[in-house]
Amino acid sequence: MQRPLRFVVEADGGSRGNPGPAGYGSVVLDPATGETLAERAEYIGVATNNVAEYKGLIAGLKAARELAPDAQVLVRMDSKLVVEQMSGRWKIKHPDMKPLAAEAATVLPRSQVTYQWIPREQNKHADRLANEAMDAGKHGRQWEPSASTAVFDRGAARALATPPAAGPPGDAAAGAAAVRAALAPASGTTAGAAASPPAVSAPAEADTLFAAAGSGAPEPAPAAAAAPGRAAPAPTAAPASGWGPDMGTPATFVLLRHGETALTPQKRFSGSGGTDPELSPAGRRQAAAVAEALAARGTVQAVVSSPLRRCRETAQAVADRLGLAVVVEDGLRETDFGAWEGLTFGEVRERFPDDLQAWLDSPKAAPTGGGESFSAVTRRVSATRDRLLAAYAGRTVLVVTHVTPVKTLVRLALGAPPESLFRMELSAASLSAVAYYADGNASVRLLNDTSHLR
Repeated sequence: MQRPLRFVVEADGGSRGNPGPAGYGSVVLDPATGETLAERAEYIGVATNNVAEYKGLIAGLKAARELAPDAQVLVRMDSKLVVEQMSGRWKIKHPDMKPLAAEAATVLPRSQVTYQWIPREQNKHADRLANEAMDAGKHGRQWEPSASTAVFDRGAARALATPPAAGPPGDAAAGAAAVRAALAPASGTTAGAAASPPAVSAPAEADTLFAAAGSGAPEPAPAAAAAPGRAAPAPTAAPASGWGPDMGTPATFVLLRHGETALTPQKRFSGSGGTDPELSPAGRRQAAAVAEALAARGTVQAVVSSPLRRCRETAQAVADRLGLAVVVEDGLRETDFGAWEGLTFGEVRERFPDDLQAWLDSPKAAPTGGGESFSAVTRRVSATRDRLLAAYAGRTVLVVTHVTPVKTLVRLALGAPPESLFRMELSAASLSAVAYYADGNASVRLLNDTSHLR
């Protein structure tokens, strides 16, 4: 009996503005040889990233159907949203996405299509086609195959594009296992032994710093010790080369400090025991700017927020842009500064000099009037971190919170002493990122990034 044909479809879409001028690209590959069998690309006018990605998926599936309607197809995309929705693991809530997903589902029978997430750097062919389509649209033309300069690494196709031999359709873990197996050395590895991943250089661009969810491609093992309160597993044998054993996809917290309130430029203590101010006009502009930046990166899969108003408003601005819901987590609230709420540092020093000095000297000292000590905040934030890690394992989560919780998470990830809280700058609407690995270690990938505000 002749085996059914197998194709790999890689698809991507982009929008310069989100929404803005948009286009998609898709390619059909022979997984055995890495040969390009078909290319599709189109400028689609003004649309969002997600709309363009879905249209690229549809075009790629149709191209595969034209080649062989009974082929088994592995779809590989760097859009976690599309992969998870088409695999049936995430609900489709956005009205613009529902008809596109429905159309994609009817191109080929569901039993013939498997979906797998891949990092952006492994989707260069489709990404290049999408950009060529957008470039053509900018000049009032449509993309033409003869003008394509898309580059594809056929060796990578042979290594990475082979569909998983086992596992249910849409099983990203099985796909990741196949990828790691393909990357393993051809010799020197015995059955049951884990092959060491290749050394990985540090990422050069901020976009890669929190693009964590997906296929389990090798990541540098972090050097920080296990966070307090979290048990680390028994040590494993060190690899002969490289950064260490592949611990799988980390959970990544993209830490966003809320936008400005009226108190922010005045540098007044503003915690959870004060007036719960709203965002100022400047703060709302900052929230809109960070929403645009995160939409362009396209890596955030969930949004969690402090219950305080300034965070919820910031989180909602981003969530609306990404088509996600906001989950409120009480443990992310700011420190209760007691009687210091609403005062400047100078006013506190004048009115409560002894209490302020004690607070600066010891994390166990609380602000005047029943406020929270840094030790108490650390216990609360640590417990919250562990709950979120259990709920969002292997995913990229936007955590919208305040100065003290962000600094505390960074401090714990670094294994730094409590006094380090006073040695970090954290601007309004700034982004930081921490990746958490399966062995209990953590890696700080970004701190106080405000490039999206310039």
